Amino acid sequence: MKILVAIKQVANLDDEFEIREDGKDVDPDFCDFEINEWDDYSLETALQIRENNGDEGEIVVVTVGPDDAEDELRKCLGKGADRAIRVWDDAIEGSDQVAIARILTKVVEQEAPDMVFMGVQASDNAYAQTGISVAKQLGWPHAAVVSSLDYTPGASSATANRELEGGLEETITVNCPAVLTIQLGINEPRYASLRGIKQAAAKPLDEISHGDLGLSDDEVGEAGSVSRVRKVFVPVKDQAELIEGTPAEQAARLAEILKELSGA
Repeated sequence: MKILVAIKQVANLDDEFEIREDGKDVDPDFCDFEINEWDDYSLETALQIRENNGDEGEIVVVTVGPDDAEDELRKCLGKGADRAIRVWDDAIEGSDQVAIARILTKVVEQEAPDMVFMGVQASDNAYAQTGISVAKQLGWPHAAVVSSLDYTPGASSATANRELEGGLEETITVNCPAVLTIQLGINEPRYASLRGIKQAAAKPLDEISHGDLGLSDDEVGEAGSVSRVRKVFVPVKDQAELIEGTPAEQAARLAEILKELSGA
């Protein structure tokens, strides 16, 4: 059994921050970085499946990110993952969710896992598109927003509950291999033990480029993306007024506000 878990390093903003000079992102000097919360639940799901399988099988974590993203991979190794892969080079900078999915798809094709787990979304951009895009490019079955999972390694299918709008859930069966995007609350992610942290330093962490995956420069970065960030900004905060007084006074004040807004 092999489960591949895709993770992302995301920024946790300070209370005060500044936008980069190019206006397309937050200045990293004002950010603390951590593993995306949804991905933590994805990893825990994989770890529990292996434990229920007599600790047999391999769990591989992969991320597309720069050098400091290695910290999050090491944390995953400390929790019990067996191997880690980090994909990065200068040409990947500026990749959108579709280009990232193209990279992850190539990793999946090389690793040939039995299942792929990803978080429903990332806490920074919240596109919720990468996992589904990977499934599309692979031509694999998928299930999104998975809140519970019944999967036995080696089985030809898995049963999952997935969240729908309005507080509803549905139970579905997907053929394997499949891509599942994992929802918060499916389990309780563990902390890395001191022993696990020490062992993580000796576990393999491969660093590869898009060229190693057989991708051209035109398939990654802005050239391989279908969307681009034009501008990041703090929205203007509107004023609010608490209207007090009797119903008649409140109605009169509301009429004044409406006239002011309409320019009458």
